[in-house]
Amino acid sequence: MAPDTSFLLIGTLATKANTTKDTVRHYDQLGLLKSRKRQAGSRLYTEFHPECIERIELIKSAQAIGFTLTEIRDSLNDYYDGQLDIDLQLTLTQQKLAQVKKQQANINVMVDLLSERIGVLEQMRADSGYTPDIEVCKKTIPSQ
Repeated sequence: MAPDTSFLLIGTLATKANTTKDTVRHYDQLGLLKSRKRQAGSRLYTEFHPECIERIELIKSAQAIGFTLTEIRDSLNDYYDGQLDIDLQLTLTQQKLAQVKKQQANINVMVDLLSERIGVLEQMRADSGYTPDIEVCKKTIPSQ
């Protein structure tokens, strides 16, 4: 019996999903991807369902907006099983938004404090007549 050629080997999946084999392995270990084992001679291959390309894209999108892989796993599997609880997803997404807004507020406080510190240091430099050694500054301040 010939093997089902619609399933993808890890390298092919990684290339088609624009990711690495290590990422595919990690997602598979966490239960985010649909895979199966196939024996070929003395080797055991892991094959992935073609929908895994779309799954990886969804995973990366969810990560980009702040969801962890653990948070993604159950929702992703429910989505593909046709059992997505919209009310639960709405609640989880609202909670994530609140969390991100809190992080944003914390970052804004940090920006304000750092800006204030720069102002104080610049004023101290102006009051003392201090002139920085440009060569020392170039070595200690990373270029952007």
